[in-house]
Amino acid sequence: MQDVVLAMLAKEPAHGYELRGRLRDALGPLGDTMNGGQIYVTLARLAKAGLVTSERSDGLPDRPDRRVYALRPAGQQRVSAWLAEVSWPRPDLTEFHLKLVAAAAARLADPVSLVDAQRRELLRRMRETQRAALDRSVDPVAGLLLEGVVLRLRADLEWLDACERTWKMAGA
Repeated sequence: MQDVVLAMLAKEPAHGYELRGRLRDALGPLGDTMNGGQIYVTLARLAKAGLVTSERSDGLPDRPDRRVYALRPAGQQRVSAWLAEVSWPRPDLTEFHLKLVAAAAARLADPVSLVDAQRRELLRRMRETQRAALDRSVDPVAGLLLEGVVLRLRADLEWLDACERTWKMAGA
């Protein structure tokens, strides 16, 4: 969640309520189950880690003052590293989806390029797993696990194809 919040701040400084709204919009119906307090806890942790700054912003007569958060250089570096990361040890589809949304919104990276980098990593993992599955010395029970890994990787690749189609249409 920290990387997602940092990436959302890369577009422009915002207060917690705005960030929560951006996340809800990005997640669609899944955003309704998001704990709003998690944004504020995450922002406090990011501030403590020196990745964001915050300033008090005067509220409106009918609204309280709010804290506006902005990225520090260390936060920007972390966002850049997160966007370049292509590991897919246990896919978190929500996080990857938010990575694409944040990258596009702040013009940090081309979402289609991020999808392509993930696809290359998944294809590499699939080749390794398929080679291991073809090894005749592999116990059939262990081979079942390898088959499951290949099937999961195929499903993830199909989802990446859907991501690419959608982001190409959005960019057109």
